[in-house]
Amino acid sequence: MRNFITHEWFTVCTIFGVLALTAAKYLNTIRFSDFISIIGNSKYLNIYSKNQKFIDPFDGLLFINLALSASIFLHFSYSTFIDPLTFELVSFLKLILAVSAIVIIKTLLERLIGSLFEIDSIIDSYLFQKITFLNYSGLVLIITNPLILYTKIDTKIIIIIAFILICLINCIGFITSFKNHQKAINPNFFYFLLYLCALEIAPYILLYKVISEYNV
Repeated sequence: MRNFITHEWFTVCTIFGVLALTAAKYLNTIRFSDFISIIGNSKYLNIYSKNQKFIDPFDGLLFINLALSASIFLHFSYSTFIDPLTFELVSFLKLILAVSAIVIIKTLLERLIGSLFEIDSIIDSYLFQKITFLNYSGLVLIITNPLILYTKIDTKIIIIIAFILICLINCIGFITSFKNHQKAINPNFFYFLLYLCALEIAPYILLYKVISEYNV
């Protein structure tokens, strides 16, 4: 076991992530099973996208795990590849808040755009699919983080493999969404590119800025 004095807080966050996933499974066991098998199976998207709610307890619990696990992963990724970080609880809590806020604000902004352009149904369907695959990435992270924290496996290798898996998962989600809405996208491809730059790329640049400054 690696002897880091800051492991206690990372462990607490990881436990809360596991508890959130456990609560999601307890809340709806069948839905959780469908969610787990979403890669290569469109059953989850076809069934649950029709009954989505503005505030969904199931997705909320999955998001709690995502926010906590992603913050731990980002902390170690930045510390490993860019600049070693000294752990500070307040700074780490700010990172969790930043990760959560960017995803939530981005989602609300997209919903607002959908309402303004009267394409609510398309945007809602797209957001459900995107959030689903994003939350699925949280499953990768909840497995990855303990490997970083408590094993002697090279941290760089773990992070790179996890990053590749997350990219593949979200690429699958993006391709799925693109195929499902291709008829609407093709006539408006220029606006689609603007959307990608403004709402898909820019927020992650902002998140990088937050991470790079959060331990200053």
